[in-house]
Amino acid sequence: MPSTLDLYKKVTAMPQGKRLFSVLYAQKAPYFASAHIQVTEMRKHRGQVIVPKRRSTKNHIGTVHAIAACNGLEAAMGLLAEATCPPDMRWLPKGMEVQYLAKSDTDLTCTAETSAANWAAAPEVPVSVKAVTADGTVTVRGTINLWVVPRT
Repeated sequence: MPSTLDLYKKVTAMPQGKRLFSVLYAQKAPYFASAHIQVTEMRKHRGQVIVPKRRSTKNHIGTVHAIAACNGLEAAMGLLAEATCPPDMRWLPKGMEVQYLAKSDTDLTCTAETSAANWAAAPEVPVSVKAVTADGTVTVRGTINLWVVPRT
């Protein structure tokens, strides 16, 4: 079975490939579909998605709901983890710590990043995450902690 990263590379090489991969990714983890994520980048140490500002992701004041933003951050982290985790290991989210810094009044670009040093510290791997509006304002920042262990 091809890896998620292999599938990403194959599908995104086609016309409308990122849109198609986004749909496939949401099928694998259906709760991502609730935030209507659009995958924009998947590579070792980096994942990125967009959470669009639309009725289903808004809160009562008309901004992107904080939990929709966290959903996007977790989706970006999952892309990064799938692309970075060695094939003989598996990853599980252990916890998420976030700070809500500003209103999310546009689509959000959710990014997850690590370094080789982060992964060398396994089994506990911190993943830096942030959500940014169209004008560059960081609205959510935090860390998702992974537990990376051998496959059994």
